[in-house]
Amino acid sequence: MEINVNKIDNANAEISAVIKADEIEANINKIAKQLSKTANVQGFRKGKVPVAIIKKMYGEKLLQDAESEALREVLNSGLKELGVDNGELIGEPTITKFDKKENGDIETEVKIAIRPNIELGEYKELVEEFEKPTVSEEELEEQLKELAEQNAELKELPKNRVAKEGHVVNIDFEGFLDGEPFEGGKAEGYDLKLGSKQFIPGFEEQILGMKKDEEKTIKVTFPQDYGSEKLAGKETEFKIKLNAIKDKGEAKIDDDLAKKLLPGQEDANLEKLKELLKSQLENEKIAKLYNEEKKPALLEKLVETIEFDLPEFVVEQEIDLAVNNAARDMKEEEIKELQENPEKLKEFREQFREDAKKSVKATFIIDALAKDMGIQVGEQEVMQTIYMEALQSGQDPQKIYEQYQKSGYLPAIQMAMTEDKVLTAILDSKLKKED
Repeated sequence: MEINVNKIDNANAEISAVIKADEIEANINKIAKQLSKTANVQGFRKGKVPVAIIKKMYGEKLLQDAESEALREVLNSGLKELGVDNGELIGEPTITKFDKKENGDIETEVKIAIRPNIELGEYKELVEEFEKPTVSEEELEEQLKELAEQNAELKELPKNRVAKEGHVVNIDFEGFLDGEPFEGGKAEGYDLKLGSKQFIPGFEEQILGMKKDEEKTIKVTFPQDYGSEKLAGKETEFKIKLNAIKDKGEAKIDDDLAKKLLPGQEDANLEKLKELLKSQLENEKIAKLYNEEKKPALLEKLVETIEFDLPEFVVEQEIDLAVNNAARDMKEEEIKELQENPEKLKEFREQFREDAKKSVKATFIIDALAKDMGIQVGEQEVMQTIYMEALQSGQDPQKIYEQYQKSGYLPAIQMAMTEDKVLTAILDSKLKKED
């Protein structure tokens, strides 16, 4: 077997070889001999099947297995000559040439991608020290005022008052479609804040101006995209009785507010509430600063500064992804034109190359930084994050997790979480400590 290797750069290499016909034949004989010891063939005792019979029965399969074994030998010999360990490979080797000659020889070429060796350098020096965002007294007071208003006690208004936007009305209601009550359209003693847009358009607006104990029949049309097929786009009637109109009383900022907002804390008072609220507002400011400004700038700086060779096939995969995403917004005739014109498709792909290279480079850098900093994101942590987000949005956590798992999104989520941890850790190290 003649083998030649070409190390293109530190992340890409080619192995070319000429596999001789007699090597393929030797592999066929070896595999057939092994198979003859285990094959069950009618008329022969197990282990006593002639090799010639095995060759006749499994001719094409034996040839495929023999060629596959020869390719493995090409790869193993090439890696040895390159000084590359199997564990350093990324993805599967790509067979770019497999030509069978008339004499039975095979000319083949295999491309391999090697995990790049990344010299991170003094990466923390890419970020200058910066001040922690502060919360002013005005901001703190504004937040306290907002909390006080949100938690002000609701008080029932006198009978002569009319319902206005912002009031909370307690109502009984029942919905009718074509004169018949429909499922889910009835409730008693229901509290509804007018202007909250909690109900379908037109419902809340027709309660405005009603008084306590007043009854009214209103007409509303359900939206075309409403969840219930039976009601979508249909005009309905609702019988409404207004039981009470409530409005928030005076918003007091005092120790009682603190006790209400800090249940379980025996020493809860206004000063304690202010401390916790100030800390929360500071954290929100830091998160905003990091996410909107510091993290994108840091990642861009890392990509610009750290140099290494990229595996070609990984970049091509990233371009494929970008092309597929772009195709979703393209017209059918535009896609057809690209499919029928290889040069135009090549030109179209090239517009995504630079961004793809940056994305791939960023992924390798984050991976290397995570290893250097000892940062890990396990499967359990990914699951907990997905569960929490699903619960906060009112979705079924298990169902959402299974959807992500089935769609193959979990590795991307894990990588995003790792990136967030890595960048946050670097930035935290440059956040000036308070005196």
